[in-house]
Amino acid sequence: MTTAPVSVSIVIVSRHRPKALRRCLTGVEQLQYTPFEVIVVADPAGLAVARSLPFAAALKLVAFDEPNISAARNLGIAQAAAEVVAFIDDDAVPEPQWLRYLMAPATDPAVAAFTGFVRGRNGISFQYQARRLNAWGIAEALPLDPAAPTVLPAPATGAIKTEGTNMAFRRDVLLDLGGFDPAFHYFLDETDLNMRLARAGHATAIAPLAEVHHGFAANAMRNAKRVPQDLYDIGASWAVFQRKHIPQPDRAAHWAQRRQEDRQRLLRHLLSGGLEPRDVTRLLGRLDEGYAEGQTRVFGPQSVAQASEMFRAFPARKRKSSLIGTRPWRLSQDRAAAAKRVARGEIVTLVCLSPTLFYHRLSFQSEEGIWLQRGGIYGKSLRNTALFRRISRKTRVLIEAKRIACQRGLSDD
Repeated sequence: MTTAPVSVSIVIVSRHRPKALRRCLTGVEQLQYTPFEVIVVADPAGLAVARSLPFAAALKLVAFDEPNISAARNLGIAQAAAEVVAFIDDDAVPEPQWLRYLMAPATDPAVAAFTGFVRGRNGISFQYQARRLNAWGIAEALPLDPAAPTVLPAPATGAIKTEGTNMAFRRDVLLDLGGFDPAFHYFLDETDLNMRLARAGHATAIAPLAEVHHGFAANAMRNAKRVPQDLYDIGASWAVFQRKHIPQPDRAAHWAQRRQEDRQRLLRHLLSGGLEPRDVTRLLGRLDEGYAEGQTRVFGPQSVAQASEMFRAFPARKRKSSLIGTRPWRLSQDRAAAAKRVARGEIVTLVCLSPTLFYHRLSFQSEEGIWLQRGGIYGKSLRNTALFRRISRKTRVLIEAKRIACQRGLSDD
């Protein structure tokens, strides 16, 4: 007997990043999974972008223009009508097979939460893999099978970490727990939810092949180079977290450790030229101000409303996935040809190889909807491997195709 796929509501929160949101939604359109719906919680600029897309009528749009990620996500949950609610950031793009792998463990009713791996700005190196949270809310590496999903019971202390830009939860569990706590305006919002999930005894599944690409776009807290701009909400969130999850006798030591880690981070940016000495003093002052204010924030969790609308299935198309090997001098014409194939309903990856040792980079081009990988025939893609030597262009293209086959849907392996 075949089990029907679990329905999914994808929630995307966006504020002051309309270009990133367009790219994210263009990637979501290529998802190879049904049924799912898409809920966009955004400011006016984000809503305008969403309304300009060809599939705008399929989107559920929610207006929200306040700097509070938890409150925004709760508004998304309130509109979600599926069995599972998934979250992806507006500065991220999912691999086409993301939901297929993320939802594979959903056949186990004991699993309440799901998460996958996150690739960073170069599109190849991992930003986040499997992690757990210790009793102090600090993420630690969690060794597990890098390909097969693993179901992890709630630990006695701490929790299993779900990545904020690549996570999902059964909707009834979110309702029972009260959703996200709006006291966490920014930072630690999913960490708090993970701790509450663990205390309630819920299992979490980590699906490594459920991948998203995360860009770390600029916001009020950091610039485009990830240099901190303000640490107020970081300090406030740690104060709220302590009050909810850290015993009183441990809080001073916990805060001293957190503050020292942020100071070291600022000093690294100072040494690399991203900050000036006065910036370090100012940012540490803002961290302390936020921590003081967080001691008085009212926290939840809050009640989350039932879905006010019926499930609105996104018109996902079954797409063929193909890979084209090209060269720098031919890239322009092959890119134009790839864009036409995308318009006809394909998922297309261009691998442009030069006769060099250049490291590879992968990006999703939202204008054409193509995946573009560039680098040298002899250069690294995975950074922890040796440089390739004595290899032909054709063989290298085949190696890269095999590396991305599962996530891009080039094969069923």
